Amino acid sequence: MEYREILQQTEYGFIKTNEHLGRHVILLGLAGSYAYGTNIETSDIDIRGIALNRKSDLIGLTQFDQYVDEDTDTVIYAFNKIVTLLLGCNPNTIELLGLKPEHYLYLNDSGRLLLDNRKLFLSKRAIQSFGGYADAQLRRLQNALARDTFTQSEKEQHILNSVRNAMHDFNHRYRYFENGSLELFIDKAMNPELDTEIFVNASMTHYPLRDYECMWNTMANVVRDYEKIGKRNKKKDDLHLNKHAMHLVRLFMMALDILEKGEIHTYREKEHNLLMDIRSGKYQKEDGTFHESFYEMLTDFEKRLHYAAENTDLPEEPDMEKVQELVMTINERVVRDEI
Repeated sequence: MEYREILQQTEYGFIKTNEHLGRHVILLGLAGSYAYGTNIETSDIDIRGIALNRKSDLIGLTQFDQYVDEDTDTVIYAFNKIVTLLLGCNPNTIELLGLKPEHYLYLNDSGRLLLDNRKLFLSKRAIQSFGGYADAQLRRLQNALARDTFTQSEKEQHILNSVRNAMHDFNHRYRYFENGSLELFIDKAMNPELDTEIFVNASMTHYPLRDYECMWNTMANVVRDYEKIGKRNKKKDDLHLNKHAMHLVRLFMMALDILEKGEIHTYREKEHNLLMDIRSGKYQKEDGTFHESFYEMLTDFEKRLHYAAENTDLPEEPDMEKVQELVMTINERVVRDEI
């Protein structure tokens, strides 16, 4: 497939006609499964890109952060916004700097200049951004498995743990406070349909309504997710579960490239077969859980990531002076009407 021909399709006409895009676009590339090399016959084509901020954004009063076209699953970031995301080694945007050459659908001089300086954005911030993202993805995977394979009592314990994770420092913030107390715990169920259930001891006086609403909404959202049990479409959900597991492993691979080699490789050519095996369900058992070999693989990746984090040659922080020079060089072209 000649990917560049995609942009000639009528549904992508907005790229030429939108006031924020058009001549301001400096880079367009594939995203998602096609960018990773893990696409299958039913995979959609996703596009991500970068457009320069207009002169009115830089020295006037207008503002532009990103353009989203849901029909084509296209997201085009404003240059200044994506620089901020790249400085944090954001996994969803840093991958745009490591595509295969043929996966860039459009690239002008400013886009090439950005790619030539991609290493400016690599720092030890990747440890937290990729590590934190992988941890969140693993928790989502565990949550999905818990909903489908745990006993009722185990699910109840998992809901409690998920509530605490969602609230992050829930107990520290809410268990004891000036105007009362709140404690969550599991006990024998009063509901005849359950064996155990989560209970709350709560005492509040003169408590801010907005804090109260935030607290209970967070807990309610976690419980609500688990109420979907029984509505599961096993075939469809297994496809999503295996795809999710594959992307979790891919995240580890990208993070190791960055920390060990200082390189960004979005397309996973060497690991293609492994990733596709995970996606096709070869690591999943009949009951929906995963084989021990999958968890052993995750453990190995976690150990490698920890070692790489301790021994990487990447700087603690990006060289902000050089990044500033790059941003000024590119934005000056806009101010001077040289795009």
